[in-house]
Amino acid sequence: MINTLLPKEEKKVEYLELIYDLIFVYIIGRNNSLIQTVEGGFVPVRLFLTYVLCTLAVIQIWNYSTFYINMFGRNGIRDHIFLFVNMYLLYYIGEGTRLHWESFHTQYHAAWALILINTGLQFLIERRHHREETHNLRTIRNMIIVLFGEAVLVLLAIPAKNGGFPLFTFLAVLFGIGMTWFFSDKERAGLIDFGHLSERAMLYVVFTFGEMIITTASYFEGDLTGNSVYFSAMAFLIIAALLLSYEILYNYIIDREKITTGLAYMMIHVFLIFAMNNLTLALEFMQDTKVSLLPKTVFLVSAFLLYYLCLFALMRYARKRLMMVLREHMYANIAVSVLFVYAMFGRICLYGKKQV
Repeated sequence: MINTLLPKEEKKVEYLELIYDLIFVYIIGRNNSLIQTVEGGFVPVRLFLTYVLCTLAVIQIWNYSTFYINMFGRNGIRDHIFLFVNMYLLYYIGEGTRLHWESFHTQYHAAWALILINTGLQFLIERRHHREETHNLRTIRNMIIVLFGEAVLVLLAIPAKNGGFPLFTFLAVLFGIGMTWFFSDKERAGLIDFGHLSERAMLYVVFTFGEMIITTASYFEGDLTGNSVYFSAMAFLIIAALLLSYEILYNYIIDREKITTGLAYMMIHVFLIFAMNNLTLALEFMQDTKVSLLPKTVFLVSAFLLYYLCLFALMRYARKRLMMVLREHMYANIAVSVLFVYAMFGRICLYGKKQV
């Protein structure tokens, strides 16, 4: 049997990987546009549910393809072909992400299923090359189960569209999350280059911060009144705190030489990036007078808490010598964050009363 736990050359993030990630920046904006419609001060439940499902589905797609590149990517012709096929199909997902999502239901789900199948085929091709590597073969098999199982549910969602609650779409997203989490700690795999995996996750986080920075720029528009300066400063401080929190985690806490499958690490990032998307929207809602106070507050507080909860969950990948010291710091971080967002809530309440 090949010893897969021997040290190997560090994997670098390739140029094409960064180009591939850029298309997700476009889709982040498309997903966020789903809940720009406000009715009676609230985002319609149907649109919010669509936003949640579409956002999680797209982050999952990135997650799966990143795993394949990390484990088997050779930056060769075959990798390029499969990656460009995914990029092409992602445009159909982006174009299908609209206010009237139901009208693009078939297009969206067909592209989604084909991406899952395309990625699953890559794992199937590699399976024959690792028949003697028990641990890695198990990881490959698990990914095949997740990808093709989710693809089946996505395909079933196409004829099941009747308006209302998209049951099979929900089941597909839930299946992907649940099965990935179920397989996350079943074995330790030497094929995973955790340094490369964590770098790819960090880059996606950076791209998502880019969308948040663009949103914050709107706070600096208009006259330099005390009100606008206050809100622009608070929005800037929120982003600075989020940036610095992740920077400290990535640069000083995460053990990038850890031997792990990385599945749980990436799944936590699915929810971390989802929280960041929500924070971006919460910042937009803050200055939108059409949105009622309650959804503004709930969206901001819940997104903030989810973000820091994910950071705390990532502490399982901390360097051993830091685990006992920094774990307490995360408790302090989340406590300070709660105080901060509720202070913002109090300020919004005061501002709201002045407008009545």
